[in-house]
Amino acid sequence: MDLNYEVHGVGDPIVMIHSPGVDMREWAYIVPYLSQTNQVVIFDVRGAGNSPAPISPSNFVDDLRKLLDHLGINTATLVGHSMGGQIATDFTLTFPSRVKQLVLIAPSLTGFQYSREFTEWMEQVNAAAPNIKKLANLSLSGPNYSVTMSSKQKDFLYEMTIHYMTKVFSEWENFEIIWPVPHAIDRLHEIKVPLLFIQGDKEWSDISRIADHFKQVKLVHFFMIKGADHMLTLTHPKDIAYEIMLFLQKGLSKDATYKRNK
Repeated sequence: MDLNYEVHGVGDPIVMIHSPGVDMREWAYIVPYLSQTNQVVIFDVRGAGNSPAPISPSNFVDDLRKLLDHLGINTATLVGHSMGGQIATDFTLTFPSRVKQLVLIAPSLTGFQYSREFTEWMEQVNAAAPNIKKLANLSLSGPNYSVTMSSKQKDFLYEMTIHYMTKVFSEWENFEIIWPVPHAIDRLHEIKVPLLFIQGDKEWSDISRIADHFKQVKLVHFFMIKGADHMLTLTHPKDIAYEIMLFLQKGLSKDATYKRNK
Protein backbone atom coordinates (compact mmCIF):
# COMPACT_ATOMS: atom_id res chain seq x y z
CA MET A 1 0.00 0.00 0.00
CA ASP A 2 1.61 3.24 -1.15
CA LEU A 3 -1.06 5.62 0.17
CA ASN A 4 -0.40 7.53 3.38
CA TYR A 5 -2.95 6.62 6.06
CA GLU A 6 -3.64 6.66 9.80
CA VAL A 7 -5.81 4.43 11.99
CA HIS A 8 -7.39 5.77 15.18
CA GLY A 9 -9.47 3.98 17.81
CA VAL A 10 -11.06 0.54 17.80
CA GLY A 11 -14.48 -0.79 16.85
CA ASP A 12 -16.53 -0.92 13.67
CA PRO A 13 -14.50 0.80 10.92
CA ILE A 14 -15.24 4.23 9.51
CA VAL A 15 -13.18 5.25 6.48
CA MET A 16 -13.05 8.98 5.72
CA ILE A 17 -12.22 10.40 2.27
CA HIS A 18 -11.19 14.05 2.11
CA SER A 19 -12.02 16.85 -0.31
CA PRO A 20 -9.73 17.80 -3.23
CA GLY A 21 -7.50 20.79 -2.62
CA VAL A 22 -6.65 19.62 0.90
CA ASP A 23 -5.58 16.35 2.55
CA MET A 24 -6.57 14.00 5.36
CA ARG A 25 -5.86 16.72 7.93
CA GLU A 26 -9.30 18.14 7.17
CA TRP A 27 -10.66 15.42 9.49
CA ALA A 28 -8.45 16.51 12.40
CA TYR A 29 -11.34 17.96 14.42
CA ILE A 30 -13.81 15.14 13.73
CA VAL A 31 -11.63 12.07 14.32
CA PRO A 32 -11.32 12.63 18.10
CA TYR A 33 -15.10 12.29 18.44
CA LEU A 34 -15.61 9.28 16.18
CA SER A 35 -12.55 7.36 17.39
CA GLN A 36 -14.01 7.16 20.90
CA THR A 37 -16.39 4.45 19.70
CA ASN A 38 -15.08 3.33 16.29
CA GLN A 39 -11.95 2.50 14.37
CA VAL A 40 -11.41 5.52 12.12
CA VAL A 41 -9.23 5.36 9.02
CA ILE A 42 -8.13 8.56 7.32
CA PHE A 43 -5.82 8.74 4.32
CA ASP A 44 -4.37 11.04 1.70
CA VAL A 45 -5.84 10.25 -1.70
CA ARG A 46 -3.35 9.80 -4.50
CA GLY A 47 -1.71 13.12 -5.31
CA ALA A 48 -2.55 14.75 -1.97
CA GLY A 49 -0.77 15.14 1.36
CA ASN A 50 1.99 12.54 1.76
CA SER A 51 0.62 10.07 -0.77
CA PRO A 52 2.51 9.70 -4.07
CA ALA A 53 1.63 11.89 -7.03
CA PRO A 54 -0.09 10.18 -9.96
CA ILE A 55 2.20 9.08 -12.79
CA SER A 56 -0.63 7.34 -14.68
CA PRO A 57 -4.42 7.76 -14.73
CA SER A 58 -5.81 7.73 -11.19
CA ASN A 59 -8.48 5.27 -10.12
CA PHE A 60 -9.58 6.53 -6.71
CA VAL A 61 -12.24 3.85 -6.31
CA ASP A 62 -9.73 1.07 -6.81
CA ASP A 63 -7.24 2.84 -4.53
CA LEU A 64 -9.88 2.73 -1.79
CA ARG A 65 -10.49 -0.97 -2.40
CA LYS A 66 -6.77 -1.69 -2.12
CA LEU A 67 -6.56 0.28 1.12
CA LEU A 68 -9.44 -1.69 2.66
CA ASP A 69 -7.86 -4.95 1.51
CA HIS A 70 -4.51 -3.90 2.97
CA LEU A 71 -6.13 -3.15 6.34
CA GLY A 72 -8.21 -6.32 6.29
CA ILE A 73 -11.49 -4.36 6.36
CA ASN A 74 -14.28 -6.27 4.66
CA THR A 75 -17.13 -3.85 5.41
CA ALA A 76 -16.99 -0.21 6.53
CA THR A 77 -18.99 2.95 6.89
CA LEU A 78 -17.71 5.45 4.33
CA VAL A 79 -17.61 9.19 4.99
CA GLY A 80 -16.74 11.34 1.98
CA HIS A 81 -16.50 15.10 1.53
CA SER A 82 -16.81 16.86 -1.85
CA MET A 83 -14.98 14.64 -4.38
CA GLY A 84 -14.36 12.29 -1.48
CA GLY A 85 -18.13 11.84 -1.46
CA GLN A 86 -18.04 11.12 -5.17
CA ILE A 87 -15.43 8.42 -4.54
CA ALA A 88 -17.51 6.97 -1.70
CA THR A 89 -20.65 6.91 -3.86
CA ASP A 90 -18.92 5.21 -6.78
CA PHE A 91 -17.28 2.72 -4.43
CA THR A 92 -20.68 1.89 -2.91
CA LEU A 93 -22.15 1.25 -6.35
CA THR A 94 -19.13 -0.80 -7.46
CA PHE A 95 -18.65 -2.83 -4.26
CA PRO A 96 -22.05 -2.70 -2.49
CA SER A 97 -21.32 -5.61 -0.15
CA ARG A 98 -18.36 -3.73 1.36
CA VAL A 99 -20.30 -0.67 2.55
CA LYS A 100 -22.37 -0.73 5.73
CA GLN A 101 -23.51 2.90 5.76
CA LEU A 102 -22.71 5.96 3.69
CA VAL A 103 -22.19 9.57 4.83
CA LEU A 104 -21.79 12.23 2.15
CA ILE A 105 -20.77 15.79 3.02
CA ALA A 106 -21.46 18.30 0.22
CA PRO A 107 -20.47 15.67 -2.35
CA SER A 108 -19.76 15.94 -6.02
CA LEU A 109 -21.36 13.33 -8.29
CA THR A 110 -20.13 11.44 -11.33
CA GLY A 111 -22.06 12.53 -14.42
CA PHE A 112 -23.54 15.68 -12.85
CA GLN A 113 -23.66 18.77 -15.07
CA TYR A 114 -22.55 21.79 -13.08
CA SER A 115 -24.11 25.22 -13.47
CA ARG A 116 -22.66 27.87 -15.78
CA GLU A 117 -22.04 30.07 -12.73
CA PHE A 118 -19.85 27.40 -11.14
CA THR A 119 -17.99 26.38 -14.30
CA GLU A 120 -17.22 29.99 -15.22
CA TRP A 121 -15.85 30.59 -11.73
CA MET A 122 -13.67 27.47 -12.00
CA GLU A 123 -12.36 28.66 -15.37
CA GLN A 124 -11.33 31.98 -13.78
CA VAL A 125 -9.55 30.14 -10.97
CA ASN A 126 -7.75 27.71 -13.28
CA ALA A 127 -6.61 30.56 -15.52
CA ALA A 128 -4.30 31.65 -12.69
CA ALA A 129 -2.19 28.49 -13.03
CA PRO A 130 0.68 27.92 -12.52
CA ASN A 131 0.87 30.88 -10.09
CA ILE A 132 0.16 28.86 -6.94
CA LYS A 133 -0.50 31.75 -4.55
CA LYS A 134 -2.81 33.49 -7.00
CA LEU A 135 -4.55 30.19 -7.70
CA ALA A 136 -5.07 29.54 -3.99
CA ASN A 137 -6.28 33.06 -3.28
CA LEU A 138 -8.78 32.99 -6.14
CA SER A 139 -10.04 29.55 -5.19
CA LEU A 140 -10.55 30.44 -1.54
CA SER A 141 -12.28 33.71 -2.41
CA GLY A 142 -15.26 31.79 -3.78
CA PRO A 143 -18.64 32.16 -2.05
CA ASN A 144 -18.49 28.54 -0.90
CA TYR A 145 -15.48 29.39 1.33
CA SER A 146 -16.76 32.67 2.76
CA VAL A 147 -17.51 31.29 6.22
CA THR A 148 -14.27 29.36 6.62
CA MET A 149 -12.10 32.23 5.37
CA SER A 150 -13.68 34.47 7.99
CA SER A 151 -13.04 31.93 10.75
CA LYS A 152 -10.05 30.94 12.87
CA GLN A 153 -9.52 28.01 10.49
CA LYS A 154 -8.65 30.21 7.49
CA ASP A 155 -4.87 29.86 7.91
CA PHE A 156 -5.15 26.07 8.26
CA LEU A 157 -7.22 25.84 5.08
CA TYR A 158 -4.84 28.16 3.22
CA GLU A 159 -1.82 26.08 4.28
CA MET A 160 -3.42 22.83 3.12
CA THR A 161 -4.44 24.45 -0.18
CA ILE A 162 -0.93 25.76 -0.88
CA HIS A 163 0.55 22.36 -0.02
CA TYR A 164 -1.87 20.59 -2.37
CA MET A 165 -1.38 22.96 -5.29
CA THR A 166 2.40 22.94 -4.91
CA LYS A 167 2.32 19.14 -5.09
CA VAL A 168 0.08 19.23 -8.17
CA PHE A 169 2.38 21.54 -10.15
CA SER A 170 5.68 20.07 -8.99
CA GLU A 171 5.00 16.31 -8.78
CA TRP A 172 1.95 15.27 -10.77
CA GLU A 173 2.73 13.62 -14.11
CA ASN A 174 -0.81 12.62 -15.05
CA PHE A 175 -4.12 14.41 -14.47
CA GLU A 176 -6.57 11.82 -15.85
CA ILE A 177 -9.10 10.22 -13.50
CA ILE A 178 -10.84 6.92 -14.24
CA TRP A 179 -14.44 6.78 -12.96
CA PRO A 180 -16.74 3.75 -13.14
CA VAL A 181 -19.35 3.64 -15.89
CA PRO A 182 -22.28 3.97 -16.13
CA HIS A 183 -22.06 7.21 -14.17
CA ALA A 184 -23.30 7.24 -10.59
CA ILE A 185 -25.96 9.85 -11.36
CA ASP A 186 -27.83 7.20 -13.37
CA ARG A 187 -27.48 4.49 -10.69
CA LEU A 188 -28.30 6.17 -7.39
CA HIS A 189 -31.51 4.13 -7.08
CA GLU A 190 -29.27 1.07 -6.70
CA ILE A 191 -27.88 2.25 -3.34
CA LYS A 192 -29.49 0.10 -0.66
CA VAL A 193 -27.50 1.10 2.42
CA PRO A 194 -28.57 3.91 4.79
CA LEU A 195 -27.23 7.25 3.58
CA LEU A 196 -26.76 10.53 5.45
CA PHE A 197 -26.37 13.65 3.28
CA ILE A 198 -24.88 16.68 5.09
CA GLN A 199 -24.38 20.16 3.67
CA GLY A 200 -24.07 23.79 4.72
CA ASP A 201 -26.41 26.51 3.57
CA LYS A 202 -23.62 28.78 2.27
CA GLU A 203 -22.95 26.79 -0.89
CA TRP A 204 -23.22 26.82 -4.65
CA SER A 205 -26.73 25.88 -5.74
CA ASP A 206 -25.21 22.82 -7.41
CA ILE A 207 -24.92 21.02 -4.06
CA SER A 208 -28.67 21.31 -3.49
CA ARG A 209 -29.27 20.04 -7.02
CA ILE A 210 -27.01 17.08 -6.28
CA ALA A 211 -28.99 16.49 -3.07
CA ASP A 212 -32.16 16.30 -5.19
CA HIS A 213 -30.65 13.44 -7.19
CA PHE A 214 -29.93 11.52 -3.99
CA LYS A 215 -33.64 11.52 -3.16
CA GLN A 216 -33.69 8.40 -5.34
CA VAL A 217 -32.02 6.53 -2.48
CA LYS A 218 -34.66 4.85 -0.33
CA LEU A 219 -32.85 5.06 3.00
CA VAL A 220 -31.60 8.66 2.86
CA HIS A 221 -31.67 11.46 5.40
CA PHE A 222 -30.68 15.07 4.67
CA PHE A 223 -29.19 17.38 7.27
CA MET A 224 -28.47 21.08 6.72
CA ILE A 225 -26.00 22.95 8.93
CA LYS A 226 -26.90 26.62 9.01
CA GLY A 227 -24.08 29.12 8.71
CA ALA A 228 -21.71 26.56 7.18
CA ASP A 229 -19.98 26.63 3.80
CA HIS A 230 -18.16 23.96 1.80
CA MET A 231 -15.44 23.43 4.41
CA LEU A 232 -17.90 22.68 7.20
CA THR A 233 -15.58 19.87 8.29
CA LEU A 234 -13.28 22.57 9.68
CA THR A 235 -15.82 25.04 11.05
CA HIS A 236 -18.56 22.70 12.33
CA PRO A 237 -16.80 19.45 13.30
CA LYS A 238 -18.85 18.85 16.44
CA ASP A 239 -22.14 19.14 14.55
CA ILE A 240 -20.93 16.75 11.87
CA ALA A 241 -19.55 14.26 14.39
CA TYR A 242 -22.82 14.33 16.35
CA GLU A 243 -24.89 13.63 13.25
CA ILE A 244 -22.60 10.80 12.16
CA MET A 245 -22.63 9.19 15.62
CA LEU A 246 -26.41 9.42 15.81
CA PHE A 247 -26.68 7.98 12.32
CA LEU A 248 -24.36 5.07 13.18
CA GLN A 249 -26.26 4.31 16.36
CA LYS A 250 -29.76 4.37 14.89
CA GLY A 251 -29.25 3.83 11.19
CA LEU A 252 -32.19 4.28 8.89
CA SER A 253 -34.95 2.02 7.72
CA LYS A 254 -38.16 2.75 5.89
CA ASP A 255 -39.94 2.73 9.26
CA ALA A 256 -37.27 4.59 11.27
CA THR A 257 -37.78 7.99 12.82
CA TYR A 258 -34.54 9.96 12.70
CA LYS A 259 -34.44 12.89 15.11
CA ARG A 260 -31.66 15.10 16.30
CA ASN A 261 -31.75 15.31 20.08
CA LYS A 262 -30.73 18.78 21.25
